[in-house]
Amino acid sequence: MQFTIIVVILFFIVPLALADLSVGFYSSSCPKAEAIVRKVVQRNYLYIDRSIAGGLLRLHFHDCFVRGCDASILIDPTEDNESEKDAEANETVRGFEIIDKAKKKLEKVCPSTVSCADIIALAARDAVSITGGPWYAVPTGRRDGFVSNPSNAEILPGPSSTVSHALQIFTSKGMTLSEMVTLMGAHTIGYAHCGFFRKRLEGRDSTMDPSLNEKLVRLCGNSSSSNNNPTTFLDQNTSFVFDNQFYEEIVNKRGVLFIDQQLALDSSTKGLVSKFATDAESFRRSFVNAIVKMGSIGVLVGDDGEIRTRCWDYNNNNNSDP
Repeated sequence: MQFTIIVVILFFIVPLALADLSVGFYSSSCPKAEAIVRKVVQRNYLYIDRSIAGGLLRLHFHDCFVRGCDASILIDPTEDNESEKDAEANETVRGFEIIDKAKKKLEKVCPSTVSCADIIALAARDAVSITGGPWYAVPTGRRDGFVSNPSNAEILPGPSSTVSHALQIFTSKGMTLSEMVTLMGAHTIGYAHCGFFRKRLEGRDSTMDPSLNEKLVRLCGNSSSSNNNPTTFLDQNTSFVFDNQFYEEIVNKRGVLFIDQQLALDSSTKGLVSKFATDAESFRRSFVNAIVKMGSIGVLVGDDGEIRTRCWDYNNNNNSDP
């Protein structure tokens, strides 16, 4: 299958330093770091799975909103210890193998230099730009954490969250209402399993466009079996393009997830949703500022944490070559 990808590259000015992170942190210690990550993301997107772009954005969000952007979500569970990967909220998180591929290549070029936490942030940026979204400078210098506990992931907002509940979580991480609505726009390249919205279909939710409801009923069926859990795109219009069409969709009651649709209905958020639905540039600018700020949540810098040689394990457990 051949296809053409048109990527609009826009450069936005962002602070050169944020929460002790800095743009170009690896310019001397590993000058090819960002290019290596970008190439891994591009190859996976072009030749393996175009939907992975949304998965990488979700991975970044799920990492930052638990203990902070410290790559705790990447740790594999063991017989003796669970990890964030065991949390129910992370059962369908994807993109781990891409981070691992990038890390393996980086370890060959710059051993013990580039953190897994930074790889996640860079991969998310590349996922945005490769799907037509804005390219933005990513402040780096994060270090990897020592703790990964599934109970910590309970804070993550779910697909059935209300706007007020989701906002409580965002504000607890220092994010504003506007930034929450903006970051939800990442759903423009995301998809969800039927299990995340099947309850909306059972009662013929009046807040969902009837034609979309019928389409999703045909897709999902009536069974809640794990063997009948297909996926559908959250932006039914331009599913592989990072744009503002997600907002237009929810304005027209075509939000797949309950929380998405509520953004267009709640009095506190519907005004911003309407603005983003008609002003693509405003959304792009807001998204860059919001995701860069999100990427600074709870970061470890300086002598804190470590630089893992394998993203799925702490260094003191690594007894063989990566």
